[in-house]
Amino acid sequence: MEDGTFRIFSGIYHQKIAVADMDSIMLVKKLPEMERSSGFSWMIKEKGIFVDSLNQTKVYVFVDDLRQQKIKLVHHDSLKMFFNFKDSLKTQKIYSILQTELSKPQKNQNEF
Repeated sequence: MEDGTFRIFSGIYHQKIAVADMDSIMLVKKLPEMERSSGFSWMIKEKGIFVDSLNQTKVYVFVDDLRQQKIKLVHHDSLKMFFNFKDSLKTQKIYSILQTELSKPQKNQNEF
């Protein structure tokens, strides 16, 4: 989290999302049905760009451990990202930080 923007990197995959563009955040146990567009699965990791089976939108996945809870972040009305870290405490910490940021009132960008 830096300057009101959440950034996540994993190899060639990365996302940068302003808190103002975030709609919701929640913890989930499983990933939904998706089709991989690019990326990889290896043992307990899942990384890459997927396509949501229901609405055909891109979904970014940065999951280091499929066995643990994942953070589902919805942004720009309907775009989704799922992520977690090897360390479940780090996942919980980031979840708490993002939840706190989302609960703060956002400044109206049209104000002068």
